[in-house]
Amino acid sequence: MFLAVILLLVGFVLLVKGADIFVDGSSGIARKLKIPSIVIGLTIVAMGTSAPEAAVSIIAGVRGSNDIAVGNVIGSNMFNLLGVLGIAALIKPVRVDGEIVKKQFPFMLVATAVLAFSAFDVKFGNGEANVISRNEAVIMIILLGIFLYSIVTFALNNRQPEPENAKPVSLPKSIIFTILGLVGIVIGGELVVNNAKTIAIGLGMSETLAGLTIVAVGTSLPELVTSIVAARKGESDIAVGNVVGSNVFNILFVLAASAAITPMNINAQGLTDLLILLCVSILGYIFCFTNKTVSRVEGGILVALYGGYMAYAIIR
Repeated sequence: MFLAVILLLVGFVLLVKGADIFVDGSSGIARKLKIPSIVIGLTIVAMGTSAPEAAVSIIAGVRGSNDIAVGNVIGSNMFNLLGVLGIAALIKPVRVDGEIVKKQFPFMLVATAVLAFSAFDVKFGNGEANVISRNEAVIMIILLGIFLYSIVTFALNNRQPEPENAKPVSLPKSIIFTILGLVGIVIGGELVVNNAKTIAIGLGMSETLAGLTIVAVGTSLPELVTSIVAARKGESDIAVGNVVGSNVFNILFVLAASAAITPMNINAQGLTDLLILLCVSILGYIFCFTNKTVSRVEGGILVALYGGYMAYAIIR
């Protein structure tokens, strides 16, 4: 058990540091392409900080650990909306770009609703079990393509010159950082999946609870750190774009890729958590829509709700 804890911590370090290096490298490449900060937040940063979830969930899916794969994505999205956005707003009220309010956040709501609808096969599809099938996974991946297309179109129509005070970046160095970051993320994901299961079994926890707590929070640390730093520097577009983009990628790529490899069964707890996630997503949108700002009070509400959710997840 002690060795498993040590290896789990090493895995988290590799995940966080790997994602950090990946974001630095990919952001350097993005600056060379003159991409606006909102696009960086929705794509480069979101994909980079979602890489730990991708590594953990896809590896878990390949090994048949569906509960960890599903719990990790749902738990990470919950943490992003309530924990990451809430803590960022507590530090400094977060301004929300109109593009996110009009297009990206509603798209995230659609992705969450599609996931919930796909999971309730017994209720809506007259199936014998609640399963995310390969066909449903393909539909989600197509939706991801539409999401990326809309962002690329926006980026091409809103290109910006590189800031004069920006730190010079080397393209070869940025590419090397991106590759090294991905390597760290993959190895870290392997360590987290293996040792989270060992610890969960040793403590008498279910795989679902392990995915919703230990693994979900650990793999969401890159989102938390990135959004807090962005909020403190006044880069609200990156902070909110990171949360929205990460949640979209978690559903339409991470979970979809896992289900495309191995169809995923959703247990009763997972279905309940999906409904909670949908409600939380709607609440987050309301906060972002009103005055296009998430205030400190609203941030406090989000953090309190996450504390309540964690207590519920542990007690059950």
